[in-house]
Amino acid sequence: ARMHAVDFTGNMMDEFFHENDYHVSRRIYSNRVFDQFHERQAQEIQSLRERLSRTCGCTDKWAVQKIKGLLPILDWLPKYPVKQWLPGDVVSGVTTGLVCCLQGVAYALLASVAPVYGLYSAFFPILTYFVLGTSRHISVGPFPVTCLMVGSVVLTLAPDEQFLRSVNITGVNKTVTDERLMEIDVEAREAQRILVACTMTVLVGLFQVAMGLMKVGFLVRYLSDPLVGGFTTAAAFHVFISQIKTILSVPIYNHNGFFSFAYTLIDVGRNINQTNIADLIAGLLTIFIVMAVKEINTKFQHKIPVPIPIEVIVTVIASAISHVMDLNSLYGASIVHSLPRGFAPPQTPNIALIGNILGSSFSTAVVGYAVAVSVAKVYAAKHDYTVDGNQELIAFGVSNIFGGCFSSFVASTALSRTAVQESTGGKSQVAGIISALMVMIVILVLGPFLQPLQKSVLAGIVIANLKGMFTQISEVPVLWRQNRTDCLIWIATCLASIVLGLDVGLLAGLVFEMGTVVVRTQFPSCATLGNVSNTDIYKNMKDYKNIYEPEGVKIFRIPSPIFFANIDFFRDKLKDAVGFNPLRILRKRNKAVKKMKKLIKKGELTLTSNGLQATCSMPIEESEDESNMEDLDKPTDYSDLPVQVNWNVELPANIRVPPVNIHSLILDFSVVSFLDISALKGLKAVWQLSYIIEKLRNCTFFDDEIKTSIFFLTIHDAMLCIHESHPPKTVSEKVTKTFGDCTSFICSFKDEFVAFI
Repeated sequence: ARMHAVDFTGNMMDEFFHENDYHVSRRIYSNRVFDQFHERQAQEIQSLRERLSRTCGCTDKWAVQKIKGLLPILDWLPKYPVKQWLPGDVVSGVTTGLVCCLQGVAYALLASVAPVYGLYSAFFPILTYFVLGTSRHISVGPFPVTCLMVGSVVLTLAPDEQFLRSVNITGVNKTVTDERLMEIDVEAREAQRILVACTMTVLVGLFQVAMGLMKVGFLVRYLSDPLVGGFTTAAAFHVFISQIKTILSVPIYNHNGFFSFAYTLIDVGRNINQTNIADLIAGLLTIFIVMAVKEINTKFQHKIPVPIPIEVIVTVIASAISHVMDLNSLYGASIVHSLPRGFAPPQTPNIALIGNILGSSFSTAVVGYAVAVSVAKVYAAKHDYTVDGNQELIAFGVSNIFGGCFSSFVASTALSRTAVQESTGGKSQVAGIISALMVMIVILVLGPFLQPLQKSVLAGIVIANLKGMFTQISEVPVLWRQNRTDCLIWIATCLASIVLGLDVGLLAGLVFEMGTVVVRTQFPSCATLGNVSNTDIYKNMKDYKNIYEPEGVKIFRIPSPIFFANIDFFRDKLKDAVGFNPLRILRKRNKAVKKMKKLIKKGELTLTSNGLQATCSMPIEESEDESNMEDLDKPTDYSDLPVQVNWNVELPANIRVPPVNIHSLILDFSVVSFLDISALKGLKAVWQLSYIIEKLRNCTFFDDEIKTSIFFLTIHDAMLCIHESHPPKTVSEKVTKTFGDCTSFICSFKDEFVAFI
């Protein structure tokens, strides 16, 4: 053998391919000969008992490994390089903690609960993730999409209408209740809403822990990047719509479900004349300033040692202005009002609510985990470490269960907050625990200072942080050029989530995504292959001009699994490729052979030097064939015929059988991954993959006619084998016996035709 080794360190030049070639000499292999020659090893099949004993076997090393897997802090904390990492973690933790406080208060508006619960949600989940998490960089806490999904459930189960009460009018001598005037019992509403949010958070955590223990973190892979992109863009749209009412400070009804965004916009339009100018100005200024400074942070990130904490600066200035100018009393501005010091006592979830929030909780659990693990893997790849997807499920699940018992709502990770933690020098979750300490200081000491803060400022911070999700729209034209199916998944998921709501929209997008996979496997792009002269290369006949189809041979490729849904499509495409219906030809030939035998017995056909000839000059009338259809589907019996029938010449006695222009059919199933029983029943040729052959043996597929020897390692092996029995008629049709390093698998049938039933 002679080969040329090449160092591909730069761009490959076309001249290289013109000046270099390689030659590999080897024998022609069928699959059976190859297995015998190279002594194929039998696969060891373990019993269920052996598998369980192997899995459940416990050693000291195994136990330590499992404990460290469940409690990653035991693995990384003893190795923590204090001198190298602690300074960066402290700076990162302080900066991220301030952002956590403000985003927590702001995202509480999305969850439709009081702002103080946003602070709890930015504190408690970090404590458990510090112990159980495997990502060193993500900032655990509220995420706009999951907050909005929680808020949707909260508004559905605890709307304002359930907490209306009669207004008490106090007179000179007595208090009168006027049932014509109604007001909202704010205290009772807030208590019920946080109960709903906490119950949902605990249920989300239970779902995540269960999925983690069952090792089903791989299910998130079904949420493709286009699907997640379309979904998060739709979620950003819903978040934006939900904050318009806060920016304008106009009263509207709470809407959820189908077309909820449209009803919200209609209500805003009806009450636009009630807009509070002070809130509108504060909200618009916040959006403009925050987005502008974030753009500066991005543009000069390599020159600025620490990103400008603009949310903190805007919040402090806005709180001071609101307090000094008394915007609430003088201009009716909507402010935070109550932000009490200290923690709320723990509470148990309301079991009675579980039936109403089961579906929404599961979808929220999947979305929260999918976003968090995606961000975690990005930073893990950047800093060269691994993230355990199943352990992340357990970590977030326990964090949500723990947080839900302490008046928190669903935790995930916010992209902008994680970027701040990483860019300010965060090296580990020590930065996360320091940010939790900053949140705790705000809860215990600084909370009341935020009470004069306008809610429109918080809404402006929320909207400004949506920029990253809205910019995903720019991916659509790129996706359309790269892969139109992925582009359609993005658009379908986005539209469905906008129109139907986030939970139903996510399900609709997932169904559409699975549908595209089914369609592509049910209707694959089959191809007829041709050979590049003097090579072992076979390509689609439609794609190249300078390739030829070997005489009398069809090479057919199917690039997908073969199963019940596409077996009929496969048969139809194969019939189109060969140009005839094999079963119809088989039946015609069986009828013709039976007729010739009958005419020979009657003496109407005799054997001459020119073959069989009719004894009378008049056309022989065709008699009605009473043959059983099952007999016609059997292999043709030539036993009683005195000559060999040439089906490609004119037959005697007006016997007509359509000609067949091929003598061999090669089926290239190199990319076929599996088949089912329906495919087994419909195929007379299958592929080489070893576990498939074992399945065929178990199903008694092979017999005296269909043998394992019809399987070859490559298309070229099959072609050379065919040319041994059917030599080419012209020199140009000869196939070189020089082999390349092919890995495709095929099966070749050297009969005149193959019947697919």
